[in-house]
Amino acid sequence: MVYDPDQRHREQCHDLAGDKVRVVDASVSSIESREAALLALREVGQPQSPLEGVLIYVPVKRPETDEQKQIDPFALYAECGAVFPFDDGDDYLSLCLRARPDHATAIRQVFARSPAGPSFAVIDAIGGGVSWPQLRATLGVESGREILAALLAPNALQTKALKAQEGWAQEARDFLRTTLGLNLKTRGKTWSALVDELWRFVLFSEFVFDLPAALPAPLQGVPQAPRESRPIIEDVCDRLRGDPKTSATYIERAEASEAELNLRELCGAIDDLGERDTFPFEERTFLRAAIQGLASGDTDATRRVLSRQQNSVWLGKGESQAQWDLIRAGLSLVEVCEDGERQLPAHSRSQAELLDFYLGSLREADRLQREFEQAAGDFLDPYGLLRDVIDPARARYRRLAEKVQGLFVRHLEGAGWPPAGRLANAEVFDGLVADRLKERGYRVAYLLVDALRYELGVALEKLLAEDGPVELRAAYAQLPTITPVGMASLLPGARAGLTLTLENDALVPKLAGVPLNNVSQRLNVLAQRYGDRFAERPLNDFVRGKPSLAPTVDLLVLRSTEIDSQLESNPETTLGLIPGTLKLIRVALHKLRGLGFQEAVIVTDHGFFLNAQAEAGDVCVKPQGTWPVNAHDRLLLGAGTGDSHSLVVSADKVGIRGDFAQVAMPRSMAPYRQIS
Repeated sequence: MVYDPDQRHREQCHDLAGDKVRVVDASVSSIESREAALLALREVGQPQSPLEGVLIYVPVKRPETDEQKQIDPFALYAECGAVFPFDDGDDYLSLCLRARPDHATAIRQVFARSPAGPSFAVIDAIGGGVSWPQLRATLGVESGREILAALLAPNALQTKALKAQEGWAQEARDFLRTTLGLNLKTRGKTWSALVDELWRFVLFSEFVFDLPAALPAPLQGVPQAPRESRPIIEDVCDRLRGDPKTSATYIERAEASEAELNLRELCGAIDDLGERDTFPFEERTFLRAAIQGLASGDTDATRRVLSRQQNSVWLGKGESQAQWDLIRAGLSLVEVCEDGERQLPAHSRSQAELLDFYLGSLREADRLQREFEQAAGDFLDPYGLLRDVIDPARARYRRLAEKVQGLFVRHLEGAGWPPAGRLANAEVFDGLVADRLKERGYRVAYLLVDALRYELGVALEKLLAEDGPVELRAAYAQLPTITPVGMASLLPGARAGLTLTLENDALVPKLAGVPLNNVSQRLNVLAQRYGDRFAERPLNDFVRGKPSLAPTVDLLVLRSTEIDSQLESNPETTLGLIPGTLKLIRVALHKLRGLGFQEAVIVTDHGFFLNAQAEAGDVCVKPQGTWPVNAHDRLLLGAGTGDSHSLVVSADKVGIRGDFAQVAMPRSMAPYRQIS
């Protein structure tokens, strides 16, 4: 079926008629042609018939809707076979461009002058049959676009051929005039003589095609291709930028052309430079647009820019990659915080719902904030360019954290701590390790990793799952969440025997009355209980050294304090070291398997909160009362009265036994004094 409202293809359709093809022309008589079409269709495929196909020519527009097909008497034949035009690629302009690809610019110019479309004779006359034989032979390519790309960035063989052969230069001038409308000014006949002018012309043309605003006056006289050349210009530029073999050449030429035309100074103040980053200075504009999107809350705008820039040829230049990585991390953090805040009301009716919400999805806010702060720490921003990314992202995370903190404290006041029916840190050793050690010869490793918060546990689980079965379980920290108390809670008998006392104005955790002020005292608890079945090593020493263990050792404790100690002193660099700690754990497990250990239990004393938004004066006023112990500026031990800033509850309600009657904690994320 050929639908041809302009009756442009009628002659070509009749030329197809023959013994094997029947042509039915509906422009002669609709009734007779319908009968002829039906008879021809019945004849196709008959044993004695030579007829193999039927072409039905209808001089009307192809029906699109079901209603239009009901009116068209020939629609049923269209359902039996193929239809022309099938899609937009079959329109007259597209057919002409496919037929004469090397003359696309001239063809578009002819169509621009003749909206109804030029005749076939006009199209056939374009180019006068020129096919650039010397260029094709010299460069070893076929299409016009391949010729242009090879002239701009020839490979080694093409470069050698251009230098060795003659006669192609004049053909190249004709080709560029026909294809791009470029009349070369240089009189030279070598490739090096014309390539500088060609690069500047092609790059500037792409820039102008994409520019929504008017060109500055000093640039209006710079030669540029006609609009009809836009498809070939953009296609070749995309090809040269995207090919690793030519991208370095593209970068060099674009930088040179930008400097020669003084584009940074003349166009640097234009807010909208379009969608394509032809020149390096344009990336600054796109960067500003992405930053402005985050600063103004228009995350869709930032996402569009990031999507457009993810494969930019300029990402590898200087600090570009780090800047875009920081913006991408900021956008991810802002979006997950917005999602978390929207979902929070549906998961805040009880302590259990809030905890499950964190374990299921809210933890992603912590992960993305950690990755964002790592990106911010890795990027040195002497001019404050990305301050409008860092500040909004931090504020968005802080707002979510404050809302979650308020709900958490409210539920803690009613439900207490640790949460009922869930695994507490003080139950971990007795519940997950002690039973395994009842059988001598069953080897268990106990990895004490300081400050391995839950979202890092999720990351570690994914890492270890590549090597074998692994189970992730949430455990709830012992208050106050400081290392001496948290590590003591991971020892045998901690649930019943851990107490906190005040000695010489210092907080002292004790297990069954035995002080546990330091690592040696805590490890001594295990040594006394298991004797020669116990050994311990720093995790780093175990991984990097040659471990030698007595054959009697069934319980090996590996200790890692890097995350917590470095977060206290240098959080900017520590965040980048965290993946290294996780990899150390993975390597340690490989070594443990080789030493015959059947299980490894990886535990932590507490988590951490990156309070990057805190500023001087961001503190919580202590409540009235006597508070001799300030545990890491977030929990007071003593006695007093709560207020709007602080929650005060009995110590036993939050799992603390010993010399203290009450505890106080801020209702907000602010500490009781500014942490240095």
